[in-house]
Amino acid sequence: MEKPRPNPNTKLRAVLFDAYGTLFDVYSVGLLAEQLFPGKGDALGVLWRDKQIEYTRLVTISNGGAHYRPFWDLTRAGLRYACKRLGLDLSAAHEEQLMNQYRHLSAFPENREVLQALKARGIVTGILSNGDPSMLNVAVKSAGLDGVLDHVISVDSIRKYKTAPEAYALGPKATGFDAKQIAFVSCNSWDALAATWYGYQTLWVNRYQLPFEELGTQPVHTGSSLRDVLSLPFH
Repeated sequence: MEKPRPNPNTKLRAVLFDAYGTLFDVYSVGLLAEQLFPGKGDALGVLWRDKQIEYTRLVTISNGGAHYRPFWDLTRAGLRYACKRLGLDLSAAHEEQLMNQYRHLSAFPENREVLQALKARGIVTGILSNGDPSMLNVAVKSAGLDGVLDHVISVDSIRKYKTAPEAYALGPKATGFDAKQIAFVSCNSWDALAATWYGYQTLWVNRYQLPFEELGTQPVHTGSSLRDVLSLPFH
């Protein structure tokens, strides 16, 4: 059941960011993909991402989670499927090149500036991600964000991916704040929707000017850049 919609003026104490698609550009693999498979790079990047997310849902809802696999494994499985679907000959060498690129995804340029500004205000900051701990550790360090995050929370500890409520519950557990006191920031509309249902003060960062999900609930806040986080009502 959806929790009562939070008051958008509630004073916030913490900010949790989705990682993949929000802090790290999942489509930045397209440049390497285009070099390896000319004319198919963008298509591969999109299909790979879609299949990766589809697999997280499949292993979460099927057989009580008995088929859970770490996000890294699902990312590799999604790459293999996408290449087969597009008729691309994925050699072992190319697979490792693309997976290594995914491990070091490009970070959006405003990330550090925003996180530093939040820390200067005394706001608790963190990541709440489907990524497994080793993936997140490399991504955070590669982007130079390890000094501006109080928490890096992986769903791997509960073996359930977002949008499972148990995944979103990791945020209040880690920070000690109620969900209504936490801004949850995501560029993924499905993630922003489920986090709103859970009870977070959500900010959907609509980088690509897309429509929101048509399921009767809107995010608490909407923006077009991570900088819009700084306009939220903090304590």
